[in-house]
Amino acid sequence: MYNPPAFREDRPDILYGLIREARLALLVSNGATGVPDVTHLPMLLIEEQGVLLGHLARANPHAAALREAGRALAIFRGAEAYVSPNWYPSKAEHHRVVPTWNYEAVHVEGTVEMIDEPARLHAIVSLLTERQEAAQPRPWSVEDAPAAFVAGQLKGILGVSLRIERLIGKRKLSQNRDAADRAGAEAGLASSADPRDRAMAAVMKGAAPRR
Repeated sequence: MYNPPAFREDRPDILYGLIREARLALLVSNGATGVPDVTHLPMLLIEEQGVLLGHLARANPHAAALREAGRALAIFRGAEAYVSPNWYPSKAEHHRVVPTWNYEAVHVEGTVEMIDEPARLHAIVSLLTERQEAAQPRPWSVEDAPAAFVAGQLKGILGVSLRIERLIGKRKLSQNRDAADRAGAEAGLASSADPRDRAMAAVMKGAAPRR
């Protein structure tokens, strides 16, 4: 990932926060054909163990490829939004402005372990379910389903544990613009009808400028 110093983010608390807030990850590994193998899946951060946990279908060819590759990259995305040059006060001064896209991203590199032991798979599925169900009025639990049914479902998946060996963070939030242009971009996004734009404006508000 191209990561100029102005946008580089290396604070673990910020990066772990972005990982926790992400709804879906991209799990990527080197493919045999020269094109990366990719699976979209939720991954759970277990910070005290330094791992990301998830699972994928046993029938997914990527499962075997991950076992063969031994290493993978998990990609998490935060807020993202288009930034119009019309929002920059400097446009009226010299017109030397162009559109851009602001975004947050975290890449996690490390070794992978494929998991097929029923007890460990059950634990992974339970942890992921607890996370996603936490906001429900009456959270569903894996234990709500018949044990034999759950055991049958577990036979169709493989767990994946990605050990966190390298964290790469990027938060492109207009830190390379002057204060007036940053404020203009933030205001433009904050006034948008799109909640994704407003989310970016909120993120930009707390970003320190770096040029």
